Order: sequence, then C-alpha cells, then structure tokens
Amino acid sequence: MNYLELINKCLVELNYKQVNAFSELVKNDHKKIKNIINLINTEVCRFDKWNFLLKKKELILPKNTGELKNTIPGRITLLLIDGVKYDYTEDFKSFLTNSQAPNTYSEFNDKFLFPIFNENKTIEVVYYTENNAIDIDGNEKLFLTNEEDASLIPDPFAEPILVYGACMRLKASPQHVKFSYWMSMYKDALANLRSKNCVSIDNTPIIKLFRN
Repeated sequence: MNYLELINKCLVELNYKQVNAFSELVKNDHKKIKNIINLINTEVCRFDKWNFLLKKKELILPKNTGELKNTIPGRITLLLIDGVKYDYTEDFKSFLTNSQAPNTYSEFNDKFLFPIFNENKTIEVVYYTENNAIDIDGNEKLFLTNEEDASLIPDPFAEPILVYGACMRLKASPQHVKFSYWMSMYKDALANLRSKNCVSIDNTPIIKLFRN
C-alpha cells in the first residue's frame, strides 16, 4: 500500500473526505496525517531488530591500509573478514597504535578502522538499514514523501500499524469514540508483525502469566 493509499485510509477512518491526487493534500489535518505516518513508520522500524530491515553489503579493504570510509547506511550486526567474525570495539586509539585486540574493528571520523593486511580483503557486512521507506523504483529512503512511496514494513502489517496508529496519534484522546478500537487494531497488528518476523519457532514471542 503506497503513501497516498495510507493517507486516504486514514481519512476514511476519521470520516474526512478522501482525495484523488497527492497534490490535494493541502489542509492542516492532511499535513498532520502525513507527518504522523512518517513518525510512526520510523518509530516502528527502529523499535526492534526486524528481519525485513536486514541488508548485506560487501566492502573492499585495500592492502596495507587499515582505514575505510564507512558507507554502511545503518547498524551493523555482523562483520566478516575471510569468514571470520570481527567484533566492534570503541577503543579506536588501539588501532592508531596498532595494539588492537585480535578480530576487532572500530570507527573514527566516519571511517572504519581495521587491522592492516598485506593483501586486499573482502569485508562482508550484515546490517539493519536506517531507511524506513522505498520509492517506486525500488530505492530505499528515510521518509515517505511521494505518492507511490511505500513503507519497508511488510504488507499486510503496514496498513493497520500506520493507519490506526496515525488516527490514534492525531486524535490523541481516549475519550474519542474510536480511540479504543484504533489502539486495539494497532497493538494487534504490531503483535502479529512480531510473531511473523521470527523465522525460527524458538524465537517466537510468547506471553507468560504469573500468579502472585
């Protein structure tokens, strides 16, 4: 579901008139809805280590150099050199004095710091992207800005999470006649996303009940 469709869904829930074109979204509430959808989309994407945000990229570290520009658009969860896992350390000074711990890397001034090798190395990086949306051409981006943009949250979860979440946030009053409904639908969709996000049954979220 694209950005305009999400907005129109919100307008229906709020008993507002739908629009036929993105250019018609000029009213204050239109602008608020657009902003809130992006806020919720970003919050949910940053909320957990979602599988749908996982990306992989390869970098080439030239021989005889221990520095490489950080071009990873997100948070690294795994970094491999020659199939060996390297752990991140905040002790960047040790790399400047060539006294770092084995199988570690660091960062300084937007550059990765690695041990110095006498041959080129291919670095495999698995990371959680910092982007939250995607355009019609498949390019990832931080925010939903154009009519055809879509959230990185998978369908069919994106619609109830963003639509009901936006309506709930816009009205922001438990006394509103539909507030409880919106909250319930939002929470259910988020819970379903969490359960579907787990590949292994061992990692499936469970609810534990305790007796006093």
